[in-house]
Amino acid sequence: MLMDHPKQAPHPDVSAVAALDEPTRRRLYDHVVRQPGPVSRDEAAEAMGLARKTAAFHLDRLADESLLDVIYERRSGRTGPGAGRPAKLYKRSTKQVTVNLPERHYELAGRLLAQALEESEATGEPVRAVLHRKARELGTQLAGQEPAGVFDLLDDNGFEPRHEGAAIVLGNCPFHALARDHTRTVCGMNLHLLQGVLEGLGETGLQACLQPSPGHCCVRLQPASAPPVSVRRP
Repeated sequence: MLMDHPKQAPHPDVSAVAALDEPTRRRLYDHVVRQPGPVSRDEAAEAMGLARKTAAFHLDRLADESLLDVIYERRSGRTGPGAGRPAKLYKRSTKQVTVNLPERHYELAGRLLAQALEESEATGEPVRAVLHRKARELGTQLAGQEPAGVFDLLDDNGFEPRHEGAAIVLGNCPFHALARDHTRTVCGMNLHLLQGVLEGLGETGLQACLQPSPGHCCVRLQPASAPPVSVRRP
Protein backbone atom coordinates (compact mmCIF):
# COMPACT_ATOMS: atom_id res chain seq x y z
CA MET A 1 0.00 0.00 0.00
CA LEU A 2 1.38 3.40 -0.95
CA MET A 3 1.83 5.81 1.93
CA ASP A 4 1.46 9.57 2.02
CA HIS A 5 4.69 11.52 1.67
CA PRO A 6 5.97 13.07 4.95
CA LYS A 7 6.07 16.83 5.32
CA GLN A 8 9.08 18.24 3.50
CA ALA A 9 11.50 21.03 4.42
CA PRO A 10 10.90 24.32 2.60
CA HIS A 11 12.23 24.43 -0.96
CA PRO A 12 15.53 26.38 -1.11
CA ASP A 13 14.14 28.80 -3.70
CA VAL A 14 11.20 29.57 -1.40
CA SER A 15 13.65 30.34 1.40
CA ALA A 16 15.62 32.63 -0.92
CA VAL A 17 12.50 34.53 -1.93
CA ALA A 18 11.50 34.86 1.72
CA ALA A 19 14.91 36.38 2.45
CA LEU A 20 14.23 39.10 -0.12
CA ASP A 21 10.89 39.96 1.48
CA GLU A 22 12.65 42.07 4.13
CA PRO A 23 12.77 45.65 2.69
CA THR A 24 16.29 46.60 3.83
CA ARG A 25 17.69 43.30 2.61
CA ARG A 26 16.01 43.72 -0.76
CA ARG A 27 17.43 47.25 -1.11
CA LEU A 28 20.91 45.94 -0.36
CA TYR A 29 20.52 43.11 -2.85
CA ASP A 30 19.35 45.51 -5.56
CA HIS A 31 22.28 47.83 -4.81
CA VAL A 32 24.89 45.07 -5.02
CA VAL A 33 23.63 43.56 -8.28
CA ARG A 34 23.60 46.99 -9.96
CA GLN A 35 27.28 47.62 -9.25
CA PRO A 36 29.93 46.85 -11.89
CA GLY A 37 32.16 45.13 -9.33
CA PRO A 38 32.06 43.50 -5.89
CA VAL A 39 30.85 45.63 -2.98
CA SER A 40 32.26 45.78 0.53
CA ARG A 41 30.25 46.05 3.73
CA ASP A 42 31.42 49.62 4.26
CA GLU A 43 30.49 50.65 0.73
CA ALA A 44 27.05 49.07 0.98
CA ALA A 45 26.40 50.63 4.38
CA GLU A 46 27.39 54.12 3.17
CA ALA A 47 25.35 53.86 -0.03
CA MET A 48 22.22 52.69 1.80
CA GLY A 49 22.64 54.95 4.86
CA LEU A 50 22.88 51.96 7.21
CA ALA A 51 25.04 51.05 10.17
CA ARG A 52 27.90 48.79 9.07
CA LYS A 53 26.72 46.05 11.43
CA THR A 54 23.22 46.14 9.92
CA ALA A 55 24.55 46.00 6.37
CA ALA A 56 26.86 43.12 7.26
CA PHE A 57 24.00 41.14 8.81
CA HIS A 58 21.77 41.44 5.75
CA LEU A 59 24.59 40.86 3.25
CA ASP A 60 25.58 37.68 5.06
CA ARG A 61 21.98 36.50 5.08
CA LEU A 62 21.83 37.00 1.32
CA ALA A 63 25.07 35.07 0.97
CA ASP A 64 23.70 32.26 3.16
CA GLU A 65 20.79 31.94 0.70
CA SER A 66 23.28 31.85 -2.22
CA LEU A 67 21.77 35.05 -3.60
CA LEU A 68 25.17 36.75 -3.29
CA ASP A 69 28.65 35.29 -3.68
CA VAL A 70 31.43 36.22 -1.25
CA ILE A 71 34.99 36.89 -2.37
CA TYR A 72 38.02 38.28 -0.50
CA GLU A 73 40.29 40.92 -2.01
CA ARG A 74 42.83 43.45 -0.80
CA ARG A 75 41.50 46.82 -1.90
CA SER A 76 44.82 48.60 -1.20
CA GLY A 77 46.60 46.73 -3.96
CA ARG A 78 49.42 45.90 -1.52
CA THR A 79 50.57 42.34 -0.88
CA GLY A 80 52.77 40.61 1.63
CA PRO A 81 53.34 41.44 5.32
CA GLY A 82 51.63 44.61 6.44
CA ALA A 83 49.17 44.59 3.56
CA GLY A 84 46.29 43.97 5.95
CA ARG A 85 43.47 41.46 5.84
CA PRO A 86 41.55 40.99 2.58
CA ALA A 87 38.17 42.71 2.55
CA LYS A 88 35.00 40.64 2.43
CA LEU A 89 33.18 41.58 -0.76
CA TYR A 90 29.80 40.65 -2.19
CA LYS A 91 28.60 40.23 -5.77
CA ARG A 92 25.62 38.74 -7.58
CA SER A 93 25.63 34.96 -7.53
CA THR A 94 24.94 32.72 -10.51
CA LYS A 95 21.97 31.17 -8.71
CA GLN A 96 18.64 31.55 -10.50
CA VAL A 97 15.58 31.62 -8.28
CA THR A 98 12.24 30.50 -9.65
CA VAL A 99 9.18 29.84 -7.52
CA ASN A 100 5.88 28.76 -9.02
CA LEU A 101 2.78 27.97 -7.02
CA PRO A 102 1.53 25.47 -7.89
CA GLU A 103 4.81 23.92 -8.99
CA ARG A 104 5.65 24.11 -12.70
CA HIS A 105 8.50 22.64 -14.75
CA TYR A 106 8.41 24.48 -18.06
CA GLU A 107 12.20 24.36 -18.43
CA LEU A 108 12.07 20.57 -18.34
CA ALA A 109 9.37 20.51 -21.01
CA GLY A 110 11.40 22.92 -23.13
CA ARG A 111 14.48 20.71 -22.92
CA LEU A 112 12.54 17.61 -23.95
CA LEU A 113 10.90 19.39 -26.87
CA ALA A 114 14.22 20.85 -28.06
CA GLN A 115 15.95 17.45 -27.83
CA ALA A 116 13.14 15.83 -29.78
CA LEU A 117 13.30 18.44 -32.54
CA GLU A 118 17.09 18.25 -32.88
CA GLU A 119 17.20 14.45 -32.92
CA SER A 120 14.32 14.29 -35.39
CA GLU A 121 16.13 16.63 -37.77
CA ALA A 122 19.33 14.59 -37.44
CA THR A 123 17.78 11.12 -37.86
CA GLY A 124 14.52 11.63 -39.70
CA GLU A 125 12.53 9.93 -36.94
CA PRO A 126 9.16 11.67 -36.37
CA VAL A 127 9.37 14.38 -33.72
CA ARG A 128 6.49 12.99 -31.66
CA ALA A 129 8.05 9.52 -31.53
CA VAL A 130 11.36 10.98 -30.36
CA LEU A 131 9.59 13.14 -27.76
CA HIS A 132 7.76 10.14 -26.31
CA ARG A 133 10.95 8.09 -26.16
CA LYS A 134 12.95 10.91 -24.54
CA ALA A 135 10.19 11.53 -21.99
CA ARG A 136 10.06 7.83 -21.12
CA GLU A 137 13.85 7.71 -20.72
CA LEU A 138 13.75 10.77 -18.47
CA GLY A 139 11.05 9.18 -16.31
CA THR A 140 13.20 6.07 -15.90
CA GLN A 141 16.21 8.21 -14.96
CA LEU A 142 14.15 10.18 -12.47
CA ALA A 143 13.03 6.97 -10.79
CA GLY A 144 16.65 5.87 -10.53
CA GLN A 145 17.74 9.14 -8.92
CA GLU A 146 15.02 9.08 -6.27
CA PRO A 147 14.67 5.59 -4.81
CA ALA A 148 11.24 6.20 -3.33
CA GLY A 149 7.75 4.91 -3.88
CA VAL A 150 5.58 6.21 -6.69
CA PHE A 151 3.54 8.49 -4.44
CA ASP A 152 6.59 10.09 -2.82
CA LEU A 153 8.33 10.64 -6.14
CA LEU A 154 5.26 12.28 -7.65
CA ASP A 155 4.87 14.45 -4.56
CA ASP A 156 8.52 15.53 -4.70
CA ASN A 157 8.13 16.59 -8.32
CA GLY A 158 5.05 18.76 -7.98
CA PHE A 159 2.27 16.46 -9.24
CA GLU A 160 0.29 16.76 -5.97
CA PRO A 161 -0.81 13.09 -5.95
CA ARG A 162 -3.90 11.93 -4.08
CA HIS A 163 -5.28 8.46 -3.52
CA GLU A 164 -8.63 7.80 -5.09
CA GLY A 165 -9.46 4.25 -4.11
CA ALA A 166 -6.71 2.07 -5.55
CA ALA A 167 -5.79 4.72 -8.14
CA ILE A 168 -3.61 7.81 -7.86
CA VAL A 169 -4.91 11.06 -9.31
CA LEU A 170 -2.64 14.04 -9.86
CA GLY A 171 -3.91 17.39 -8.62
CA ASN A 172 -1.31 19.45 -10.47
CA CYS A 173 0.20 19.35 -13.94
CA PRO A 174 3.77 20.71 -13.88
CA PHE A 175 3.28 21.67 -17.55
CA HIS A 176 -0.14 23.29 -17.10
CA ALA A 177 0.05 26.29 -19.45
CA LEU A 178 1.69 24.26 -22.21
CA ALA A 179 -0.80 21.43 -21.79
CA ARG A 180 -3.69 23.87 -22.05
CA ASP A 181 -2.46 25.29 -25.37
CA HIS A 182 -0.79 22.19 -26.83
CA THR A 183 -2.77 19.40 -25.23
CA ARG A 184 -1.97 16.47 -27.49
CA THR A 185 1.78 17.12 -27.53
CA VAL A 186 2.29 17.90 -23.85
CA CYS A 187 -0.14 15.34 -22.41
CA GLY A 188 1.45 12.66 -24.58
CA MET A 189 4.89 13.69 -23.30
CA ASN A 190 3.62 13.62 -19.71
CA LEU A 191 2.04 10.19 -20.20
CA HIS A 192 5.30 8.68 -21.42
CA LEU A 193 7.26 10.44 -18.67
CA LEU A 194 5.11 8.80 -16.00
CA GLN A 195 5.21 5.44 -17.79
CA GLY A 196 8.99 5.71 -17.56
CA VAL A 197 8.73 6.49 -13.84
CA LEU A 198 6.69 3.34 -13.27
CA GLU A 199 9.14 1.28 -15.30
CA GLY A 200 12.14 2.74 -13.48
CA LEU A 201 10.60 1.94 -10.11
CA GLY A 202 9.61 -1.55 -11.21
CA GLU A 203 6.02 -0.66 -10.32
CA THR A 204 3.86 -3.29 -12.04
CA GLY A 205 0.73 -2.73 -9.97
CA LEU A 206 -0.10 0.61 -11.61
CA GLN A 207 -0.46 1.83 -15.17
CA ALA A 208 -0.34 5.39 -16.45
CA CYS A 209 -3.28 6.32 -18.67
CA LEU A 210 -4.82 9.45 -20.11
CA GLN A 211 -7.96 10.51 -18.30
CA PRO A 212 -8.34 14.30 -18.44
CA SER A 213 -10.69 15.86 -15.91
CA PRO A 214 -11.19 19.42 -14.62
CA GLY A 215 -8.69 20.43 -11.95
CA HIS A 216 -6.40 17.43 -12.48
CA CYS A 217 -3.38 16.41 -14.53
CA CYS A 218 -4.41 14.58 -17.70
CA VAL A 219 -2.59 11.43 -16.55
CA ARG A 220 -4.00 9.08 -13.95
CA LEU A 221 -2.30 6.09 -12.36
CA GLN A 222 -4.74 3.25 -11.97
CA PRO A 223 -4.42 -0.42 -11.02
CA ALA A 224 -2.85 -2.43 -13.82
CA SER A 225 -5.78 -4.85 -13.64
CA ALA A 226 -8.33 -2.10 -14.33
CA PRO A 227 -9.97 -1.99 -17.78
CA PRO A 228 -8.41 0.49 -20.22
CA VAL A 229 -9.81 4.00 -20.27
CA SER A 230 -11.53 5.02 -23.51
CA VAL A 231 -9.46 8.14 -24.18
CA ARG A 232 -7.52 8.49 -27.42
CA ARG A 233 -3.80 8.12 -26.79
CA PRO A 234 -1.59 10.97 -28.06
